[in-house]
Amino acid sequence: MPSDLFEHAAAERLRSEAPLARRVSPRTLDEVAGQEATLGPGKILRRAIEADRITSLILYGPPGCGKTALARVIAMRTKAAFEALNAVTSGVKDLRILLDAAKQRQIHEQRQTIVFVDELHRFNRAQQDALLPAVENGLIRLIGATTENPFFSVVAPLLSRSQIFEFKRLEEADLVGLLKRAMAHPNRGFPELEVRVDDAALTHIAVYAEGDARRALNALEIGLLTTPPVEGTIHITLAVAQECIEKKMLHYDGTGDEHYDAASAFIKSMRGTDPDSALYWMARMLEAGETPRFIARRVCICASEDVGNADPMALVVATAAWQACEFIGLPEAQIILAQAATYVACAPKSNAACVGIGEAVRDVREKKTIAVPKHLQDAHYRGAGRLGRGKGYQYAHNGEDGYVVQDYGVARGTYYHPVDRGKEAEFKQRLEEFDSRSEDMPRD
Repeated sequence: MPSDLFEHAAAERLRSEAPLARRVSPRTLDEVAGQEATLGPGKILRRAIEADRITSLILYGPPGCGKTALARVIAMRTKAAFEALNAVTSGVKDLRILLDAAKQRQIHEQRQTIVFVDELHRFNRAQQDALLPAVENGLIRLIGATTENPFFSVVAPLLSRSQIFEFKRLEEADLVGLLKRAMAHPNRGFPELEVRVDDAALTHIAVYAEGDARRALNALEIGLLTTPPVEGTIHITLAVAQECIEKKMLHYDGTGDEHYDAASAFIKSMRGTDPDSALYWMARMLEAGETPRFIARRVCICASEDVGNADPMALVVATAAWQACEFIGLPEAQIILAQAATYVACAPKSNAACVGIGEAVRDVREKKTIAVPKHLQDAHYRGAGRLGRGKGYQYAHNGEDGYVVQDYGVARGTYYHPVDRGKEAEFKQRLEEFDSRSEDMPRD
């Protein structure tokens, strides 16, 4: 009995000392902030939870969007046994012990087991494979939470046996509502004090939390703990909120969705001739810690793939920016990158060279190889003439305008189709003039 008392007292102390985000964690589906598209009235996941008939689930989304909170709500509602693992601290041995217990529970109690694995993407392939038989034969129902795209971080067999629900980062209004509920929550702490938070302070915290409920609640807790009460009231002003979050923290994983999505938006903005959006996405990447080299490489790729010969100087500018960034670090390197990115964004666009090489590579891989014509073969070695190598070749510089009518192996216009923009328009006109000089010129 004394042992039970001590354990109960320790548990109560841990609950009271837990972070505010944990103490005010939702206990019902209605208290889960945001995620209306997934948990709104009538949605399939909500219906399954309310009926206690969930299948294996993978909850995917950024930190602090409610994945773990929802798992706790399910644990409080379900009649099944609920076991939790953290993929950071658990291994295959822990999994086997848990699965053995689930098997015994099924045999002796006829009771199902729900296993919640937080940070599922941290499990390696062997650990994920260890879950497969139990999920497949119904021994357990899995709830996996991950901040990584499951199509990249979870093995395919586990994906095929689970429903995937993507959670979005919380909107500003969701966070403001969450903060207000936390201030009125019975477990907020400071039971004998009144708490007052200015609307401007709530908005500041919500904006700078970047959709992360945990970050917003942590900032509020810092304010509550560090603001001395005046006449029984803790007053959180905008100035206090600004001290709690000195710098906006961006959700950005150098190997995850945020990394690739921002890079994709950056390139597509340059391609779409939108220099303002290109600058925003570039700033987003730089502020999150992306390297100038990574950004410079994307500018170079876009300069060739999307601008091409419509403005050949775009690649020159982009390459020069890349080289300059190698010996000029941040913050000055961002100016160089901005110059290159806006030049590429504003330049006339042509993907003719990109499309052309793609089609040529496809033909080389899939069609019969074209033999090099005799007159184009290498004739710079002894005995080449006896083999007919190079015979009949016409030196282009001897022709008018540096051009002669000659077969180079592939009909004109097969791959390269210049556009009527920028410098490439001149190329198109020149090629059309040369084509018109001879009716015998190979054509499509």
